[in-house]
Amino acid sequence: MPRVFVSGCFDLLHSGHVAFLKSAAEYGELHVCIGSDATIHALKKRWTVNDEEERKYMLESLAFVHQVHIGSGSGQMDFVPEFERVKPDVLVVNNDGHAEAKAGLCREHGVRYVVLERTPAHGLKPRSTTALREESTIPFRLDLAGGWLDQPFVSKHHPGSVLTISIEPTHAFTDRSGMSSSTRRKAIELWRTHLPDGDREQQARILFSYENPPGTMEISGSQDSIGIVFPGLNRLHYSGGYWPERIESVQDETVLAFIEEHLQLVPLSPRDESFNVLQGTRINAPGARTLADAADDCWSALLHKDASAFGSAFRRSFEAQVAMFPNMVDDGIRATIAAHADKAHGWKLSGAGGGGYLILVRKEPLPGTLRITIRRSGW
Repeated sequence: MPRVFVSGCFDLLHSGHVAFLKSAAEYGELHVCIGSDATIHALKKRWTVNDEEERKYMLESLAFVHQVHIGSGSGQMDFVPEFERVKPDVLVVNNDGHAEAKAGLCREHGVRYVVLERTPAHGLKPRSTTALREESTIPFRLDLAGGWLDQPFVSKHHPGSVLTISIEPTHAFTDRSGMSSSTRRKAIELWRTHLPDGDREQQARILFSYENPPGTMEISGSQDSIGIVFPGLNRLHYSGGYWPERIESVQDETVLAFIEEHLQLVPLSPRDESFNVLQGTRINAPGARTLADAADDCWSALLHKDASAFGSAFRRSFEAQVAMFPNMVDDGIRATIAAHADKAHGWKLSGAGGGGYLILVRKEPLPGTLRITIRRSGW
């Protein structure tokens, strides 16, 4: 019988885990590798509710699980030593657990790589550990173009816009991935599970101030708090200040649906804690102007629902960022971009620090990618 390998945390075991493992077991003898307590704490900055021995015991109790291993490696690929011992024929991941490093490991060892959609058991609602921990509807934020112009040390050289969309928490987006997860955690501290009713700009200012109290040395950009609080698509105009001079919002359903149809996220490794994207910067007026122009072009393309123009402006915005902040990319990221470039209108990274997700502008479905849902006004 073929040996099948899966890895994960599997804390707070729920029906979503069971459905995934049951589907994986259809490919053969199922081996599960769980992250150790130390590894999960290092990655997520929190301890699991159930320790590694309890998680191992519960998974071993499932009839379709053959054996459970505790990962002896570290980081996102902590399961590699166990993978090499088991010598599986198949590695199975769900779509938000897909990573190019996992696919590469399978190619290296001649192992079949299978990406499953996250599908709940019939009649049950979708479940994730993140949802069980928080049951929070507070959105994430994704910037589409102009990122870095919300920082005065960039926009003082040339004014320009940052384009953001507010993202429903339909996936357990990784920390330090450019989805504004740190600002979202502050929002959860403030408001627990839901954004409050009331004036959106006032709420965004409160969140921005809460995240950046007096004495903060490195100010988180206001696009994070605004992008979380303001639904739909937003254009934030900066001119050398921490707060935009004006905010334009678009709630047109055809525009929002167009964006959803054309964005796909390829998971990458999270940003390294020790990484400093500000080293070696080349910030100047021509660079800031190029970034601002690309954001303006992106805005126009979105309003006209022009996929080719959207992709071009999306890519040019990213290239303008990299020209000023060259540490945003490395050889691995360049290789991932090259693998997808011929089938996409454009691309950029979600994270300024070079990790998180490679975002592609393309309509045709690509296995292993994530789709996003934009938060609408009134949701």
